[in-house]
Amino acid sequence: MIDLKNIIEKLLRERSLSVEEYEQLIEHRTPEIQELLRCEADKIRKTIYGNKVYIRGLIEVSNICKNNCYYCGIRGENTNCQRYRLTADEILECCDKGYELGFRTFVMQGGEDGFFTDEVMCDLVREIKSRYPDCAVTLSLGERSYESYKRLYNAGADRYLLRHEAVSSQLYGRLHPKEMKIENRLQCLENLKKIGFQTGCGFMVGAPHQTARHIAEDLKFIENFKPQMCGIGPFIPHKDTTFKDYPKGSAELTCFLLSIVRIVLPSVLLPATTALGTAENDGRERGILSGANVVMPNLSPESVRAKYALYDNKISTGAESAQHIAELKAKMARIGYDVVCDRGDYVEK
Repeated sequence: MIDLKNIIEKLLRERSLSVEEYEQLIEHRTPEIQELLRCEADKIRKTIYGNKVYIRGLIEVSNICKNNCYYCGIRGENTNCQRYRLTADEILECCDKGYELGFRTFVMQGGEDGFFTDEVMCDLVREIKSRYPDCAVTLSLGERSYESYKRLYNAGADRYLLRHEAVSSQLYGRLHPKEMKIENRLQCLENLKKIGFQTGCGFMVGAPHQTARHIAEDLKFIENFKPQMCGIGPFIPHKDTTFKDYPKGSAELTCFLLSIVRIVLPSVLLPATTALGTAENDGRERGILSGANVVMPNLSPESVRAKYALYDNKISTGAESAQHIAELKAKMARIGYDVVCDRGDYVEK
């Protein structure tokens, strides 16, 4: 007989479970258990970060990608995708506008676009850090060599996001073409940490072929790897992919997992994604209440936001106006949180 009470007590006491225990907790969760862990996660986050919510200015630099991940709307073989690539001046203009609005972290995210060589990216990072030395720069540009990551770090980049997607080689293989290997993805994460980046990993919830066991293995990987950042969001299908008719992932389960990750890694920087919501509610409040402490409004030019479509019906919450930031602050204030003008660095506890 499964003793969930003991599993929960162990999680709260040791901040660690076995793969089997994580699996049982996921499979047998109830609204009461979810609320218990949510409250505990909320308490832990407030102990370390108070009521602060950190904003990151997201700049989607390119939707050109050499990879063909089967679930992704900007996969290389999608001929229906309207491709774009921001120029260096356009990216810097996004930063200039974002700084005026109060952003102190800029996140440059894009497909694996060969145009963004080390030389191009290092020049960009140096220019941003020169203009705004009080700001952090986060990159999310996929798999690169150790030497490439090192050059980017030496140029001044502070953080790097690389979602591992699925630590199970079997599941990873069902979501990606054969030339992409989980072993390489995990080596990249190890390299990023070794170099000194604040490193982020993460995975989709409700992905095609994913089981509770797979999620449990991902949680155990995150527990052991101890990333400074962790991105978890529900799977949402895209009409131009292999999984276009696959059911959407569970926002409810995602919130449950956010709470677990906060309990296991008390200091982790944990984004609340708009994918937790609907057209009427962007979902970020729900994520914050589950233990998250980061939101990432979009600083990309309005003309390209819809083109960076990783999944269908993406909610493009821009940050192009002071009015939008005021609205975001008001939303967070209603649930007891303060959006702050801060780099929002990882706090070691």
